[in-house]
Amino acid sequence: MIHSFAALDLHISLAAETIFHVGPIAVTNSMILGAFGAVVMLAILFYVAGKVKKGSYNRFVGLVQWMFEGFLKSTEDIIGDKKLARKIFPLAMTIFFTVLITYWVSILPGVGSITVGGAPLFRGLPADLNFTFALAIITIVASQLYAVQRHGFFGNIGRYAKNPFTNPIGAFEGLLEFIGEFSRLVALSLRLFGNAFAGEVLLLVIAVLTSYFSSVVLPFFMAFELFIGFIQAYVFFVLTLIFTSLAVATHGGDHASDDSAHNTTSIDHSSADTPTRAAQLE
Repeated sequence: MIHSFAALDLHISLAAETIFHVGPIAVTNSMILGAFGAVVMLAILFYVAGKVKKGSYNRFVGLVQWMFEGFLKSTEDIIGDKKLARKIFPLAMTIFFTVLITYWVSILPGVGSITVGGAPLFRGLPADLNFTFALAIITIVASQLYAVQRHGFFGNIGRYAKNPFTNPIGAFEGLLEFIGEFSRLVALSLRLFGNAFAGEVLLLVIAVLTSYFSSVVLPFFMAFELFIGFIQAYVFFVLTLIFTSLAVATHGGDHASDDSAHNTTSIDHSSADTPTRAAQLE
């Protein structure tokens, strides 16, 4: 299958391309491979869940369990409130596995080399800006919903809208925070899209340049892309938690709940800690 890359003519399209229609719905090449990735992800998770329920363990099941436990601990450390962390964790972990598996299946041989009507039949879902933009919207909307639960509807609006006459500095900070929400939306979507698209283009270019030696050279680049896929999924996971932590953070020494008072890292301190983590990831 890897030898099929050798005869490739470079066909690079920034947007996902339509393969066929189901009524008025256009089915793109990214949707086809994305659906396959979703099936693979669900099969893996249901397999692991079934093994855990039966008490039957193997190395793969242990690896997935270890990941869940480690990521849950990271979530609690970033959010600072165990109760809230366990509410946010399912969404963040779902995003992680979705990005990871759909990114990894886009590295399979045949992606980009099999064409229909001159367009690649398969394209990685993370290399579709529609998908990454949708994930970013879900993340930002979810963080706002948790912020409303923590601060109340008007309390959350008060984070952005302040009286410029009585508190001009606070009003300016609120404006920057409002603009920051949109910048986070753009950064989340473009970061994943850019890396996934660049990875697919890299594999195509290397395949064309190496011709029939691609079967020797490409596996090294595929392994590198597997690593990049994990990093991108983890970064999206962490940024989801950081943005939510910033949204629910309280100031002035007031804790939103009694549960957070018992944690080593309080919500009050999370707003000071998490920007540093965000800066490192940026």
